[in-house]
Amino acid sequence: MGCSKQLLLLDDKPVIRHCLDNIFAAGIGDVVAVLSGKNEELIKTVKEQPVKITFNENPSSEMVDSVRIGLQAIDSSSSAVLICLSDHPLITVETFQSVFHIHELDPDKIIIPTYNGKKGHPALFPKDIIRAIFSGFTLREIMTRDKEKVRLFDVSDEGVILDMDTMEDYREMQFKIREELRGKRKN
Repeated sequence: MGCSKQLLLLDDKPVIRHCLDNIFAAGIGDVVAVLSGKNEELIKTVKEQPVKITFNENPSSEMVDSVRIGLQAIDSSSSAVLICLSDHPLITVETFQSVFHIHELDPDKIIIPTYNGKKGHPALFPKDIIRAIFSGFTLREIMTRDKEKVRLFDVSDEGVILDMDTMEDYREMQFKIREELRGKRKN
């Protein structure tokens, strides 16, 4: 996109804050942010939140590399890891809560929300399953090889499939946020 998309504003706050605010509002406390590069403004914005910050110094790396880095910083008592992407800022608090509720009911499963049949984010991996990434597997390979361990559940939250990869995506998210706020004001 030619800029730090995590710092683009949605409803007067950076995209990364939308993500973190909803994560915290859902009751998730042990949060590790894996940042790439040394964007001082992004670091400052994230440091304002109660998160552990780690860095992926390789800008051409894959997402699984950031997950490996983040896993090394999580609390050892964690039973699972929730993979949240900062370019999915419209995921609702209720969706995060649903993922954790399903994990409580089915703790040995990889939990993935779907919207209209499309797999989305965030994805929750039991800690013993996700450790396979240290043996060279990607997240997709883990889900494919352990299909019986994957539990999909449908949500009415379009935010699970909306990611922000282009300026057009960003403008669409701005529109959705404004519409959501208008709807709340009317109620």
